[in-house]
Amino acid sequence: MTAKEANQVNVNQLIKEGLIAAEKAMFDVTNSDVEVLRDASHHILNAGGKRVRPRLLLLAYLALGGTDINYIAKPAAAIELMHTASVVHDDINDHGVMRRGRPSVNSIWGRTFALLTGDFLFTAVYELMSSYKDLNIDLAQSATALVEGETLQASAVKENNFTRETYMRIISLKTAALFRAAGAIGAKLTNATQAEIDALANFGFNIGLAFQITDDILDIIADEETLGKTAGIDVEQGRGIGVALQEANGGNGKAVAVKDDPVESIKRKMLEGDTIEKGREQAQQLVDMAIMSLSVIPDSEAKTELIDLANLVINRNH
Repeated sequence: MTAKEANQVNVNQLIKEGLIAAEKAMFDVTNSDVEVLRDASHHILNAGGKRVRPRLLLLAYLALGGTDINYIAKPAAAIELMHTASVVHDDINDHGVMRRGRPSVNSIWGRTFALLTGDFLFTAVYELMSSYKDLNIDLAQSATALVEGETLQASAVKENNFTRETYMRIISLKTAALFRAAGAIGAKLTNATQAEIDALANFGFNIGLAFQITDDILDIIADEETLGKTAGIDVEQGRGIGVALQEANGGNGKAVAVKDDPVESIKRKMLEGDTIEKGREQAQQLVDMAIMSLSVIPDSEAKTELIDLANLVINRNH
């Protein structure tokens, strides 16, 4: 085995150990004495998920020379729990009945207990981060942005004015801000320079945007079994990239009133034109920008894994 191959094995092992440690931290912190909170939390956590955000945080840490997996496990868990809390609340708002390939929390326990479970997961984030001092600011800002993004989205739908500009602002807040925090926190857990912190924060932000654009495209063109969640919700509720791209291509950013199934109608319109291609091109451009921002980061196997993660974000089917 060459030195490079040995280093790759070591990085892969650290990634594996880091994700396992983060997983354990999530289950431990949600092991409530209140049965419904414990069971509902463990239900959504046991469903798995892509774990892109904690992987990003872990890789940012490793790329700057970090090696203490136990030290980084709780921040990685906190990032994923904040995301998980948000999807539990999303499914309440969207009436989603499937998440990560299994029944959603609200479809089993109902809206009230799902709301409380989401709240419980949010509070668990700060228990995990209690000893990490100023890094809580990064997470608090992400939580604020997430709520602002969801609120802006609901307002745009209510006002029937879902433009491309509004869409980009929404996904910057509700998705990309948490990706940015993952990159920044991973860097800050090392002796990183401000330039390195900024580079990994920008990397996270841009792949977060690309991730959400890809997610919204898949919501239209993929089936529920592949997605592992209820599909077509965005179009049904007059939001998402399908509606935004209508405006960009001469529409008015408003949901289209049609006699047949609205999801199938917009899907057909997108597939007949070049809107899907344009969306994918924009996601690719964001990934390219993300990778360029890594130029200040020393070359390493962990940096290579960051680049692979960026490409994976847009080259996926769920």
